[in-house]
Amino acid sequence: MFDRADHPDHPVEIFRRVFAELKPRTPVPEVSLEFRQFANANSLIRLEEGRLSVRITDILEAAPSAVLEALAHILLSKLYRRAVYPQFAARYRRYLNRKDVRRKLDFVRQTRGRKLASLPRGIQYDLDELFDDLNFRYFFGLMAKPGLGWSLRPSRRTLGHYDPSHNTIILSKLLDDPAVPQLAVEYVMFHEMLHLRHPVNHAGSRRCIHTPEFKAAERQFLQYTDAKELLKKL
Repeated sequence: MFDRADHPDHPVEIFRRVFAELKPRTPVPEVSLEFRQFANANSLIRLEEGRLSVRITDILEAAPSAVLEALAHILLSKLYRRAVYPQFAARYRRYLNRKDVRRKLDFVRQTRGRKLASLPRGIQYDLDELFDDLNFRYFFGLMAKPGLGWSLRPSRRTLGHYDPSHNTIILSKLLDDPAVPQLAVEYVMFHEMLHLRHPVNHAGSRRCIHTPEFKAAERQFLQYTDAKELLKKL
């Protein structure tokens, strides 16, 4: 981006300047910074032997200096366990929510990332059969089937998720158990199927996953209240 490392908008100088702002009484350490071909928008920072080591996704290599400044505030604040100023978090999110950046992120996830999951036929439940049944009952059989699979590890925190980059629905292996009622598994699958019908809404720095339309469609699930109660018990 900049040939001269001492240019004020050079990424290294940006991190040095932000460090001095956040810790004015501490000498600014040496900064080692490089852009890496990560499979997502994550960036990393470490303090090793008095030296700041920064690894930034190459998706941000052409980002404006103001965006890199916001990222510097976010990474350094997290490193020193400080609250991130809202204006920097909002600025960074707005950039990631730009259509061109989202397209680039999707392409990177598709080409560099791998979706790790086990086959859809589990010990107790077959995700292919569940999808086909729900597709017929709620979507007139018109929804194209995405990739389906069980997570490699049982997760209580995330019972299911839809990955648009790989067009795949993954359900937690925790649900593939005879002790888990089928109604609960069907509801989680239905919830993730709705993400195909109602994509994430991006507006400025906001990223709305469950829009009002999504929530209204979710309540069309038969025994909606019963299913939610079953999941609470899990």
